[in-house]
Amino acid sequence: MHYKSRADKWFNAFNYLLLSIVCLCMIFPLLYIFSVSFSTMQDFVQKDIILWPSKWDLGAYRYIFSTETFGRAMLVSACLTVVITCVNLLMTSTMAFATTFRFTGSKLILRMIVFTLLFSPGLIPSYLMVRNLGLINSYWSLILPGMISTFNLIVIRQFFQGLPKEIFEAANIDGANELQIFRKIALPLSKPALAAFALFYAVDAWNAYFNVILYMNDTTKWTIQVVLRQIVIVAPPDNNLLSSLLREPPPAQTVQMAAVLIATLPILIIYPFLQKHFAKGVMLGSVKG
Repeated sequence: MHYKSRADKWFNAFNYLLLSIVCLCMIFPLLYIFSVSFSTMQDFVQKDIILWPSKWDLGAYRYIFSTETFGRAMLVSACLTVVITCVNLLMTSTMAFATTFRFTGSKLILRMIVFTLLFSPGLIPSYLMVRNLGLINSYWSLILPGMISTFNLIVIRQFFQGLPKEIFEAANIDGANELQIFRKIALPLSKPALAAFALFYAVDAWNAYFNVILYMNDTTKWTIQVVLRQIVIVAPPDNNLLSSLLREPPPAQTVQMAAVLIATLPILIIYPFLQKHFAKGVMLGSVKG
């Protein structure tokens, strides 16, 4: 049995205390948003901080789901997240696997990849390129420019390089070409790493809003994050509009909190299913030299 000295016990106690404080700091905003979104007008006016509603009210959620804009934006965000994640994973994994082979010009390609990691083209050249390609107001403007994350590509490449070369050589001797080796051997062995990076790409795609503001002038194509930004920052819900929709209109702030909670909920639901792959995949991809 491992003996723990007094210093170890103090160190563990300090860790528990520090992690508990960090945990409370992270849970408090979520609990506040959750409670305010279900609060009544009376609770919201009388209390400065609401950690648990005394009377539950669904008025804010009835208002949100009664609007066509919110549902359409949720659907657009969900479809874009699925498409962007699949495209990014496909492009990143295939290019990472291809760069593990030595061929003419492979070093030059690797240097060009690292160059894009160090020197970004900037906002204005990116916008001009998208505009000249005629992608303004097209969903392709959100998919094509960010198909490959250079950092993720380098990490996945390190992971592929860490796989046993003997398996690839045996498959090559049996007649398999590079594409078959990638599809039937490399991909099944890379499920934890790919699951982790799928979560990275999905979270980025779901939370992205700046490119939507930049490239989408048509408001019917806005994602949920841009609609949420409009509700919370730019144009909070009008109480007169709420009065016309509901007999007892909720405060505009409860509508804002309900919108924030609904926009955050999909990621909170998906994360526990990928958490075990997340930790394992990141560790595997980061320790290979």
